[in-house]
Amino acid sequence: MGFSRKRTDSKGKVRYIALYRDLRGEQRSAGTYGSKREADKAWQKAEAKLDEGRAANPARGKQTFRRYVEEEWLPHHVMEATTREGYTYSIYAHIMDRFGPMRMAEILPSDVRAWVKEQQNRRLSPATIKLNKAILSGIFTTALNDQVTALHPCKGVKTPTMPKKPLRIVSPEEFDRLYVALPTEQTRLLAETAIESGMRWGELIELRVKDLELLSRIVTVSRTVVEINTTHHPEGKRFLIKEYPKDKEYRRFRLSPQIVAKLKAYIEETKLERDDLLFVYRREEPAAQRRAQPTEHLGVTEPNAAGRRYRHGTLSAYTAGKCRCQHCKNAYATYRAERRSSGKDNPRPPRRWDTDGHIPRRWFRDQVWRPALAASGLEFKVKMHDLRHAHASWLLAGGADLQVVKERLGHGSISTTEKYLHTLPDADDTALDALARTRSRSRR
Repeated sequence: MGFSRKRTDSKGKVRYIALYRDLRGEQRSAGTYGSKREADKAWQKAEAKLDEGRAANPARGKQTFRRYVEEEWLPHHVMEATTREGYTYSIYAHIMDRFGPMRMAEILPSDVRAWVKEQQNRRLSPATIKLNKAILSGIFTTALNDQVTALHPCKGVKTPTMPKKPLRIVSPEEFDRLYVALPTEQTRLLAETAIESGMRWGELIELRVKDLELLSRIVTVSRTVVEINTTHHPEGKRFLIKEYPKDKEYRRFRLSPQIVAKLKAYIEETKLERDDLLFVYRREEPAAQRRAQPTEHLGVTEPNAAGRRYRHGTLSAYTAGKCRCQHCKNAYATYRAERRSSGKDNPRPPRRWDTDGHIPRRWFRDQVWRPALAASGLEFKVKMHDLRHAHASWLLAGGADLQVVKERLGHGSISTTEKYLHTLPDADDTALDALARTRSRSRR
């Protein structure tokens, strides 16, 4: 139970300290007052808040934002490894410089609004600003629950509007062009399995022989793999296998006979065992030395600083003309290869990706996907994840049941699946035909 303690200050004036015990039994002060009656009211009020679960230690609010985040929030907050990696980057790139030195109790909504405006002035995208504010809001939600602060400074603070862009779905004809441009049998089979199954990238590259039932054509998605910085991996590795997919539950669905036949032939040809990955990273051997191509038909480069032009596909065009087209890059690569083969340079060893067999996302994007995309001549940038969007859109356009598509993709809500309705380029044709029929009545 609380009490008031009488004391005399340096000027001889009598004062009363209101004292009570917190949830841990430690003695706390509720303030110093000029009369015993005021002090009694203060400790009684503090005890009432304690009974309601709203008692806070004012001293905790005096700690800096940096101290709270680094010593309490980040170490003890439960989150996925990829989430922790992304949050840590955003905190130190966009949040800590502004709020790190400030005391937790002193951070107000006006400070957060000013910070949002600063990000706009730095020309950060609305999506980045929204993410940064969500992370800051999560920190203060925990601080409020921990009774470190009595105020949530992010409440009511708005971020710039982020317009929703329409989904651009790959058509079957566009996928065929991209499929042909892929360099190897494995990469073509990987892309075809992605668009036939709608699996996410992490689910796809963690797919193993045991997950595929060849007779029933049923695939089980029970794991995913994420690629993270080694500092955020519990064992200091690059790839972290999670024993559950993104939606936190297993899913099983059937594949088409033609893709199962291809997968079966691939498994037999490569002699894969039951626990082996279906798709593995294979480091490319050094490419054969490129032959010089005729350069007469390639034209000339744009004028350099001295106003000179050079024929494309020549060493001069790369070095003096500063041209970085594929022909000029090939010419320079050929020159360097010839020097290395003759022992004139000390070549660095080929780069080895830190992988346990899983396909690195960046390697696949830069060495396989983007070159194939350029060779296909498609007019828009297709990402590997867009094949998942295409899978959903093609199913719905073909008349598949909405609930079945939701379960195949592992969506948490059917409203997510509904986004793929009428997303193919020819989805408006029915509406345009109806408009044409209606207008034709007036011409009769």
